[in-house]
Amino acid sequence: MDLDVALNIGLVAVGLAMLCYGGNWLVNGGVAIAQKFRISNLVIGMTVVAYGTSTPELAASLAAAGQHNEIILGNIVGSNIANIGMVIGITSIIIPLVVKKTTLKKEMPLMLGFSLLLILLSVDGEISQYDGILLLILLIIFTIYMYRGAQSEPEDVDSTLQKKNVYLKAFLLLIVGIVFLYVGAKLTVDNSVIVAQTFGISERIIGLTVIAIGTSLPELITSVIAIKKGHTDIGIGNIIGSNVYNILMIMGVTSAIAGVVIVDQVFYDYAIMIAFSLGLFAVMLKGMITRTMGIGLSVAYVFYLVSGFLLD
Repeated sequence: MDLDVALNIGLVAVGLAMLCYGGNWLVNGGVAIAQKFRISNLVIGMTVVAYGTSTPELAASLAAAGQHNEIILGNIVGSNIANIGMVIGITSIIIPLVVKKTTLKKEMPLMLGFSLLLILLSVDGEISQYDGILLLILLIIFTIYMYRGAQSEPEDVDSTLQKKNVYLKAFLLLIVGIVFLYVGAKLTVDNSVIVAQTFGISERIIGLTVIAIGTSLPELITSVIAIKKGHTDIGIGNIIGSNVYNILMIMGVTSAIAGVVIVDQVFYDYAIMIAFSLGLFAVMLKGMITRTMGIGLSVAYVFYLVSGFLLD
């Protein structure tokens, strides 16, 4: 094996380790803050944690802005597909996920609506700077909407959490966790791309697979950690929130900086994204995402990846 390739693989391993630690600290800090401000775990998952775990997608897309449109589109659409097929698939295999009715009635329809809006904005062959500004305005409205519903019913808080130094520690964990997620994802993605390019893989496929999976690792690790700690609301909320932010924040920022040209192949990927979203909505109607459903989502995602390489 070439020495440079071996070094890149080693850096990928370092990046993955940072993602693991960063995800753990992000969940711990987010839960502590939720308890202090009486904010529900679901809202924390859809805002603070989702913002934090979406920073790798934002960084990768900003790096590609104005030059590599296919990477931007592949990263956003591919990450949304990976979040459902890979992240929810794997986490529900580990432990069945209970779905709240409010998630079905409010958050899921919003995620589907923003996905359809992205497709609508793409019909003219470009997501313009004006479209980007529109997405950012919707991001602000969505965040305010989530904030207004953030107050949960009063509940007993562990006395150890009432100490100021504990809250300070929570904020520090949150910040350090986000930093580790960002740096870890960048190491993972950058070096994975170098390895992939060695084998002549196209930018579109790199965006849909290597970068999309790499930048979805924070969501996967954070969700697994949250669910294993018993915070299933954070796990599900993190995914739905992350998919919304991928569209509104990441596409909004990158297209506002420089319009994103749409290639015809992306509409196939849009169709897959909608199919996975509708599939998730369908299984959530049962009130629980079972291990069997998780296996189905994971198998469907693997099939999508394989077909993507074959059709490229």
